[in-house]
Amino acid sequence: MSFSVAVNIHRRIAITLVVMVLAVLVYSAANAAPVAVRSPEAGAHGYLLLRSPAGEAIGNGEITQVVKEANVIESQLVLHFKDGSLHDETVAFSQQRVFKMIRYRLIQRGPSFPEQIDASIDRRSAEYKVRSQATKDEKEQVVTGHVDLPSDAYNGMFVVLLKNLPQYANETVNILAFTPAPEAIKLQMLFIDEQTVRIGELSAKARHYVLRPQIGMIQEFVGKLAGKLPADFHLECWMLAGKVPSFVQLEGPLQLMGPVVRIELVSPRLPNSPENKRIAAN
Repeated sequence: MSFSVAVNIHRRIAITLVVMVLAVLVYSAANAAPVAVRSPEAGAHGYLLLRSPAGEAIGNGEITQVVKEANVIESQLVLHFKDGSLHDETVAFSQQRVFKMIRYRLIQRGPSFPEQIDASIDRRSAEYKVRSQATKDEKEQVVTGHVDLPSDAYNGMFVVLLKNLPQYANETVNILAFTPAPEAIKLQMLFIDEQTVRIGELSAKARHYVLRPQIGMIQEFVGKLAGKLPADFHLECWMLAGKVPSFVQLEGPLQLMGPVVRIELVSPRLPNSPENKRIAAN
C-alpha cells in the first residue's frame, strides 16, 4: 500500500471502510479459502428490528432471498432507520460445492452513516463502481475500474457462512472495502461460546461468534494520525444451534466510524382487534 493512498485514507478519516453488512482494507490470501456448502440456501423472507445498544427501537428492516438463474441465490437486506437513514445491501452468490460471491451492491445514506456510499461490483465482468461522499459539503467522488476478486470474498454473506461452519469451528475469509476502489482484507469468524436463548416459553442454545476484520497496519497508521479508529473493531453474531442453524441477532457498527446497532429477527403478528378475537373464537 503506497504512502499517498494511506494519506488519502487519513484525510477521509477512513470512513469509506464499509463493514457487513461491511468491510475494511488490504488483501492477504493466507489461511483463507472458500467456505464449503453444508446447508444450501433457498428462498426466504424475514423481518428485522433495529435497536440501539441500550435497547431503544431505532428502525426496522426486511431480508428477502430468491433463487435466480443456474443455482444463483440473490439476497437483499434493507434497513430503514427512524432518522431517515437507509442501508440497502444486495448480494448474489452461487453454491456449487463452495459459496462464491457473484455480484454485490451496497447503498448507505443518511445521518446514521458518516460516509454516504453507493458501491457495486461484479465478479463476471470484474467491473466496479463506487460513488462516495465523506461529508454533505464535499463533492461526490465517483471511481470505476476492474478488479480480480479473491475466491473467498464474502460481503453480505456473514449469516450464510456461519450457518455452514462445522460445529464450534472458526474460519477466516475475505471481505471487500471501498477506499474508494475495492480492496480486501481477512475477516476472522471466531466461535466464542454457547448461550441460552428464549423462544416463547421454550429455551434453546445459540452459538456466539465474533467477526473481527484484520485492519493491521492500516489501523496502526491511520489510528495514530486520526486518533479516531475503534480500539477493537468487531461485530458479534448469535446463531441458533441445531441441525439447521438460523439467525438470532447481530450487533456492531455498519460502517467503520458508524454507531453500534443491534439487528434482531421478529415475527409478523396480527393486531389484537375485536374482529380477530371473534374469528379466533369460531
